[in-house]
Amino acid sequence: MNDFDGDGYALADVVLTDLQCAHIASSLPAVAGSGHGGVRNLIDHPTVSALLGHERIGKYLWSLVGRDLVAVKATLFDKTVEANWRVQWHQDRTIAVKERLAVSGYGPWSLKSGTLHVEAPEAVLGQMLALRIHLDPCGAENGPLRVIPGSHRSGKLSDDALAQVVAGADVVELHIPQGGFLVMRPLLVHASSSASAAVHRRVLHLEFAPREAISPLKWHEAVDLYRAA
Repeated sequence: MNDFDGDGYALADVVLTDLQCAHIASSLPAVAGSGHGGVRNLIDHPTVSALLGHERIGKYLWSLVGRDLVAVKATLFDKTVEANWRVQWHQDRTIAVKERLAVSGYGPWSLKSGTLHVEAPEAVLGQMLALRIHLDPCGAENGPLRVIPGSHRSGKLSDDALAQVVAGADVVELHIPQGGFLVMRPLLVHASSSASAAVHRRVLHLEFAPREAISPLKWHEAVDLYRAA
């Protein structure tokens, strides 16, 4: 496994079976036919709740950060014939919150699928991580994630600074087997191309953070994980 702290991403040693992946995929809302590339606000879905209570997931995340985290977002992505998108190089910088408060360092604000979002300060984003559970194999033909190792250590980047990082970077394309878990820092610069094959590339994207990280703001949802210690 590569260096999570140094690279900003790692392939976890937690793997789901093909049968588990098929069960999760069939129980979640279908992305195909929705007119979008993803389905948001799935953190309360029974299947997602069961995953968040899984002992191995809680222990693995604890091994990375050494503290308790809560799940704050869950989204299912799928690249299909109807929704086959290309994602430009970017960082994940917005969080979902309960209400809008005038707190220094937060902004701009937006509404996504009826949920209030805001761009968070670097100090908050640096404490967060994302877990991407691959419900289908993801190879070169599936529009896989491409990352720039170590780019999360540069903090929040302006458009010009991001362009400079990309221009001089060694890009890694991540091919993940079915059932594979990819963990990454939100500030890791990443992108993906359109899929060249007309097959599913379903990824359940979960985000985690310390419960108190955004005080006095409150997470839109905050689900406790299995306590490893």
